[in-house]
Amino acid sequence: MGGLSIWHWLIVLLVVVLIFGTKKLKNIGSDLGGAVKGFKDGMKSDDEANKQVAHDSKIIEGEAKEKTQTKV
Repeated sequence: MGGLSIWHWLIVLLVVVLIFGTKKLKNIGSDLGGAVKGFKDGMKSDDEANKQVAHDSKIIEGEAKEKTQTKV
């Protein structure tokens, strides 16, 4: 982890806990977890929608001919 040892990271963690408190950090963690879960659910529903479209689509084979107009 860069040039910092484990003791440096522990001190940084202690300072963060002292500044924000454990309750606020717990709430931030819960909010972040909920956001990640929502993102995953959104991606899953998009994948299912794409699969449904691919499954429902039909291929029409043929050749288009040019329509000629006649003037009367």
